[in-house]
Amino acid sequence: MFMLHGPIRCLSWVNERLLKIGYGIGIFAIAVMVAVTLVQVFCRYLLNNALPWPDEAARFCMLWMTGLMAPTAFRRGGFVAIDILPAMLPQWLGSLLNLVLLSLSLIVLAVALKLGWSEVTGIGGRFASASLFVPTAWDFSAWYRLPRSWMMASLLVGFLLLLLVNIELILRNLAVLCGLHGLALNAEPRIGGSE
Repeated sequence: MFMLHGPIRCLSWVNERLLKIGYGIGIFAIAVMVAVTLVQVFCRYLLNNALPWPDEAARFCMLWMTGLMAPTAFRRGGFVAIDILPAMLPQWLGSLLNLVLLSLSLIVLAVALKLGWSEVTGIGGRFASASLFVPTAWDFSAWYRLPRSWMMASLLVGFLLLLLVNIELILRNLAVLCGLHGLALNAEPRIGGSE
């Protein structure tokens, strides 16, 4: 029973740090996504000259924002869920149901992680993006076309973070089933401040 304390505390510490970093980068990605979309609207409708890169840049930011913020939502219970059944059941039975569902999610996330890896390292990741370039010199004299693997890495990172959160939630549900209610997720402060 007490063997769950160490892994839960350790994984919780790792997840809190990683998700705080991901949350900050996700907020930045949202800001960039909105900015490039506004630039495209301005150029397309006011200057009558659509730029080639803002659509792909917004998509790049949206994928990274999703990959970095979805684990935080998962850990906080922010995904859409029908939770009336676990709420109606006794706590141990609700935890057992959650454990079964989280175990199924673990299998799906393991397969998704493998798919994310193949997207980054496979043939699709070797192609260059259509219109996203970054400067390779300080004076902007040379430009490098971003590879698609940089965009697809958001899948890999997002699935990895979701997998870590899923393992933490499984361990916490096991702790509740063992009678260690102090290790439930709502017993610790959440990311992003007080609730």
